[in-house]
Amino acid sequence: MIKISVSKFTPLMWFYLMMAVAGAIVPWYFNLHQMMFGDQLFTMANYIGAGMENDFTSSITTDFFIGTTPVLVWMIVEARRMRIKGIGWYVVLTFVISFAFTCPLFLFNRERKLKTITQ
Repeated sequence: MIKISVSKFTPLMWFYLMMAVAGAIVPWYFNLHQMMFGDQLFTMANYIGAGMENDFTSSITTDFFIGTTPVLVWMIVEARRMRIKGIGWYVVLTFVISFAFTCPLFLFNRERKLKTITQ
């Protein structure tokens, strides 16, 4: 069992943790809303297609994919360098839950690891 002492969390760690929670809840609010009330079936093709519907959404979508790719690579490299376990889960959960969840969660766990190294 993993023991986590929340009293030892730094303000930065709390920030990352709050962003991870928000990053899981907010995108999925919209995903679930679309699934329940949208006029299209929730498929990956429709999901990506909606992100490329016009120039504005295409800009946001391509910005996301281009920006996410090097960060995911960095997360993998950094996890190996710092011996952070479970990096594969971060990659999988990026596509299952959201990057807005996994990136701050990784940063939170990286801070935890850094804190143990410096103590």
